[in-house]
Amino acid sequence: MASAAEQLAANLNFGALAKAEDLKKRIWFTLGALLVYRVGTYIPLPGIDPEALRQVFQSSQGGVLAMFNVFAGGAVSRMAIFALNIMPYISASIIIQLLTAVVPELEKLKKDGEGGRKQLNQYTRYLTVVLALFQSWGIGVGLQSSGSIVSSPGLFFVMTTVITLTGGTMFMMWLGEQITQRGIGNGISLIIFAGIVAELPSVLAQAFELGRQGVISTPLLLSLLVLIGVTIAVIVFCERAQRRLLIQYPKRQVGNKVFEGNSSHLPLKLNTAGVIPPIFASSLLLLPTTALSFQSNPPEWLRLTAQLLGHGQPLFMAFYTLLIVFFCFFYTAIVFNPQETADNLRKYGGFIPGIRPGEKTSNYIDYVLTRITVIGAVYITAVCLIPEMMIAQLGQSFYLLGGTSLLIVVTVTMDTVAQVQGYLLAHQYEGLVKKSQLRGKRR
Repeated sequence: MASAAEQLAANLNFGALAKAEDLKKRIWFTLGALLVYRVGTYIPLPGIDPEALRQVFQSSQGGVLAMFNVFAGGAVSRMAIFALNIMPYISASIIIQLLTAVVPELEKLKKDGEGGRKQLNQYTRYLTVVLALFQSWGIGVGLQSSGSIVSSPGLFFVMTTVITLTGGTMFMMWLGEQITQRGIGNGISLIIFAGIVAELPSVLAQAFELGRQGVISTPLLLSLLVLIGVTIAVIVFCERAQRRLLIQYPKRQVGNKVFEGNSSHLPLKLNTAGVIPPIFASSLLLLPTTALSFQSNPPEWLRLTAQLLGHGQPLFMAFYTLLIVFFCFFYTAIVFNPQETADNLRKYGGFIPGIRPGEKTSNYIDYVLTRITVIGAVYITAVCLIPEMMIAQLGQSFYLLGGTSLLIVVTVTMDTVAQVQGYLLAHQYEGLVKKSQLRGKRR
């Protein structure tokens, strides 16, 4: 029989949104913050020739800049003040997570509760500044060496670019934290989500226009739309999939009272690594193409490597698959520690029926996690690889319709909707508590 909370969640409707004033304020704050972000993606860097920049960017559409441009909502192609987007912060967060697993001091901070978490967040901010300075300096030097993009090249332009892009990244990091605290959903994820969704209508309009002109055949265009719908359905199903391990708690006695033992579940997600594996795999494979686009007379080996690792090539697909599978297992091992989970269960008296607490429980959790990670790696590979084959036939301008972009959009939407439902659920509980108090006073 369903619990009261489950029955309330099943009967939940968004008509209660009109009565939840706090939730409406959070939604309006989130929309306003995302609007500020979108305005910033159209403010160009000083000293840039937009036409020359557009020509250079079109010549490097197959590189890593195309992927970053997707996540930045077109800010890279316009070389706006938010061109770095939030990527330095994401890279810094991943690096700190990796270091936490190998550096004892950072691992101790992770276990210190709220104080340790704040300290790790501070380290992440410092590393974000370092990465943003390095990347913005590289962009400034690269723009100067690309020809006629910069109207007045020199040290002043490089310093201006470094200060502007680094400041833009730090502002976006602050904006994302404000959305998380005062808005609805995860601020960093919503910023990337807004960039992808903002460019989606233009890409779909371009696809239909090419279909009307006969450049893309109608069956191929319809197949792409069907594939996108099927991919979204698969992502929703797999992201909600869990393997629940039964956890049993024994009877315990407090004073003269004996409390009955209860049971709960340890949920193991099918895709623990999230969107990290395809992003890392794409970044590594697109580095040769990006390096080729920034050289006027590249060596022959670089040309050959970029050609073999082009979109749709068999070698690209093979390496793409291997890297996604590797990062799925690698990142899962970083973010989930079976030994720590087993120790926590033993500390609170919980155990898996039929499995001895301690090392046996850790080995069993690791065994189950490895098996479901195999399924998750196959799911991520299929979601990213099948649209990649279709996009290879349509051209690089349709990179936005790839599996990585759809994965980010669907997962962020699901998380945000879940938070909205949580706020509405809490609002309904508050209403029930107030009604019960009023009835008690009347009695």
